[in-house]
Amino acid sequence: MTNIRSAPPHAHSLDADYVRDQLVPRTVDINGKTYNPDGEYVLYWMQSTHRLDENWGLRAAIRTANRVNLPLVIHQGLDPTYPHASDRHHTFILQGARDTARRADALGLHYQFVLRRRRDDDRRVVDRLAARAYVVFTDLFPTAGVRERVARFAERANCRVLAVDSVCTVPSGAFVKAEFAARTIRPKLAKLLDHAIEPVADDGPRILLSDTLRASLRATIAEHGSLTPLPIAAMSDEDIAREVAACEIDHTVGSVALAGGSVAAHTRFSHFLQHTLPRYGEQRNEAADGDGTSRLSPYLHYGQIASAQVVRDARAAGVGADDLDAFVQQVTTWRELAFNWCVRTPNFDQLSALPDWVQRTMAEHVNDPRPALYDLDELEAGRTSDRLWNASQHELVTQGIIHNYPRMLWGKTLLLWTENYEQARTIMFHLNDKYALDGRDPNSVGGIMWCLGLWDRPWGNKAVWGGIRPMVTHRAKMKFDVEGYVARVRGSRLL
Repeated sequence: MTNIRSAPPHAHSLDADYVRDQLVPRTVDINGKTYNPDGEYVLYWMQSTHRLDENWGLRAAIRTANRVNLPLVIHQGLDPTYPHASDRHHTFILQGARDTARRADALGLHYQFVLRRRRDDDRRVVDRLAARAYVVFTDLFPTAGVRERVARFAERANCRVLAVDSVCTVPSGAFVKAEFAARTIRPKLAKLLDHAIEPVADDGPRILLSDTLRASLRATIAEHGSLTPLPIAAMSDEDIAREVAACEIDHTVGSVALAGGSVAAHTRFSHFLQHTLPRYGEQRNEAADGDGTSRLSPYLHYGQIASAQVVRDARAAGVGADDLDAFVQQVTTWRELAFNWCVRTPNFDQLSALPDWVQRTMAEHVNDPRPALYDLDELEAGRTSDRLWNASQHELVTQGIIHNYPRMLWGKTLLLWTENYEQARTIMFHLNDKYALDGRDPNSVGGIMWCLGLWDRPWGNKAVWGGIRPMVTHRAKMKFDVEGYVARVRGSRLL
C-alpha cells in the first residue's frame, strides 16, 4: 500500500494502545488531510471488522474522541452492488450486524446500520456523515473492494481519513515488502506474536450522543431519499430474511445453516477448543470428519471474531504442543502471509503477479492437451466425472465452505479441466467468491494463487502442470476417507 504514514502523536495520548500502534504500526493515513475543527463527532466507518471487541479501528476512534471531547458515531452500511451480492452473504452480514447492535447497546455505544435495498438508492450517506466529522477511522482491508472504496472516499472527504488494521494478529505494517514464502514470514511473526496478542482494555467514549444529535444523524442519512437506520438489534431471523428478500441481489444463492455473527463465532470457537483442538494435528486433514477443523474462516473474513483472541485462547487451552502449533500456524503464518501478499502486491489476484518460474512453466505448457474440458455451467453444478471434486463443489454450493484439504484439490484440479491457466484462475475466483462465505478474502486469494504456484517451488515438469505442484484426486484416499467425505456432504454414498 502506498502513502503510508503513521497517525500523528499527541502529547497526552501516549497510552498503551498508541505506543503499541507505533511499535507495530496498524494505522495508515489515507489522504493526509487535516482534522476538521468544526467536526461534531468522531466517525468510525465499519467495513470489514464486524465486531466491537478487540477492534483496533474502534479503539483508535474512541481514544481520539476522548482526547478531543467529542462523541463517537459507529456507522455500518450494506448495499446490493458488491460482486456476487446474494442472500447468502447478505444474511451472514445482517446476522453479524444484529450481534454488533446488541453489543453496542450493552456498552452504551452509538451504532447505526443502514441497508441500501435497491441499486439506485442513495449512495452518499457516508459522505454526508463524514462532512460533519472531526476525523474518520475505517478498516484497513486490501480485498473485497474495500481498499479502492476507501481511497475514493478519502479524496472526497473534507477531513483526515485513517485506516486501521484490525485483521492481522501481527499487523501488516510490520512488513514493508511482500514475503515470498511461509518460511520467510514465520520467524518474523514469531518474534512479535507474544506482544501482539496481549489483551488491551476496550474503554468506551466519555461523551455520549445527545438526543438532538441522534435525530440530526437520522435526518442526514435520509437527506436524499428514504433510507433510515435499520432496527437491527430487535430483528428476528424471519425479519432478516424478509429484508434480504427485498434487496436487489442474487436470490439464487441462498443462505446456509452456518449462522453469522460474533455470538455464533464464539460458540463455534468454544466447541473447537474443547472438542477439536486436542486432536487437531492428527484430524485436520480428515475431511470425512466435518468437525476436524475450526471452520472459523467465514467469521475471520467478516471480522466477527479477533484472530488475536483465537491465538490467545488456543494457547490457554492446555493442549499438546503439536496440536497447538499446527493450528496457530494456520491462523497466523498462512493467513497473514496472504494478507501481506494482498497489501504489498499490485494485481495480487492476476497471473502476472506470480513468480517468474511460474510464468515460464505456464508459457511452456499452455498448449498441452487437457485430459477433459468442462464449461462453467457443468462445473458450477458439479457435473464432472470426478466424484470427489463434485462433492467438494456440492459442499461449497450448499454449505458455503469447503474443508481445507479438498479445497486445495478442488482448485488444482481445475487446471486440468480448463483451456488455459487464465480460464482456470477466472473460474476458481468466480466459484469461490460466489458461494464461499470467506470469498473475496485475502486468505481466499492466497489459496487460489497457491494452486497456481504462489509461495511454492518447482515440482518436476509434468504435462499441463509444468513445474506447478500437482494434486490429483485419485491419490486423495491416501490422505483422508474419501468415501466418508462424499457421504457427509451428499448425505448418501450414492453420487
